[in-house]
Amino acid sequence: MNIKRERLHIVIAGLIIGVIASLLVFFGNPANMGFCIACFLRDTAGGLGLHRAAAVQYIRPEIIGLVLGSFGIALFKGEFSAKGGSAPLTRFVLGFFVMIGCLMFLGCPFRMILRLAGGDLNALLGGLGFVLGILAGVFFLKKGYSLGREHDTNKTAGAVLPALLIIGLCISVFAGVFAVSQAGPGSKHAPVLIALVTALVIGALAQKVRICFAGSVRNIFLMRDFDLMLPIAGLFVVMVVFNLATGGFKLSFDGQPIAHSQHLWNILGLYAVGFGATLAGGCPLRQMTLAGQGSCDAAVTFVGMLIGAAFAHNFGLAGAAASAATAEKAAVLGGPSVAGQIVLACCIVVLFVIAIVNVRKQKNAA
Repeated sequence: MNIKRERLHIVIAGLIIGVIASLLVFFGNPANMGFCIACFLRDTAGGLGLHRAAAVQYIRPEIIGLVLGSFGIALFKGEFSAKGGSAPLTRFVLGFFVMIGCLMFLGCPFRMILRLAGGDLNALLGGLGFVLGILAGVFFLKKGYSLGREHDTNKTAGAVLPALLIIGLCISVFAGVFAVSQAGPGSKHAPVLIALVTALVIGALAQKVRICFAGSVRNIFLMRDFDLMLPIAGLFVVMVVFNLATGGFKLSFDGQPIAHSQHLWNILGLYAVGFGATLAGGCPLRQMTLAGQGSCDAAVTFVGMLIGAAFAHNFGLAGAAASAATAEKAAVLGGPSVAGQIVLACCIVVLFVIAIVNVRKQKNAA
């Protein structure tokens, strides 16, 4: 395949993902949250009873479909390869910290693009923090940062997470034992079958074209390679068109759905995400597609993100969405609690510690 055709396929993949994200909003997912890894993991953690925030509890089929879509296409293409052993505990911590940053901003890098496409200028500041965090990671990559290489392991190990997610889906659909929000973001969702099938497609496409929001920026600064930015540009364009066509585009800081305008903490939240994702080797979306194709280390990062979401909501660390005043209640400014601010600052400090202690000295040429 020549380079121009390959790039065209990458752009088309981004356009398709944008259409799917639009459809998920149309069928019931919250506005500007057609597809958000952090939000879906937060809801799933609540559905599993890992946190007590009643407004965000629902086993999201999108999470299951994303991993299974990557798993299926990797098997089909002969790219499924069970690997692990590259500092798994450190990766768990990185996943945990990335989720703390996401929930401070109220969304992952995927939702950052969706919010920006809806005119949310808070996402523009979050994007600034995201890029700065990736630049911090790139600095340490150039210094020799590495968590070591993954090693081949038993193939069944790589299939554990997909198998668990299939079991979880069956329990959710047929047993009905998991918690489900009756109000709030967790109560807004597309029908299970639509959410699952569309997520399978996104998982397959993300695995095929190696979509990574952190990797796209990292590659620009490391290698002047813009290819990974192409599907993100396609996604953005589709979502702008969708929002303009449906009246969902509003260029402002205020009045945005499930967002806040605490600018410093929007920046620092996604700074931690960009830094942590670069150190971990991929954004939340990429970690899940890697887990689907057999990476046990990415699966550990996935678990870290899930536990991080639960921790954030159990201890009041996540940012709160702003809301306007009504006849029944006063306006809510939104943003993080003091505890959330302190924990995020600690996370960023520890990210620097992880980066520094994992810089491997380059051997001098003889």
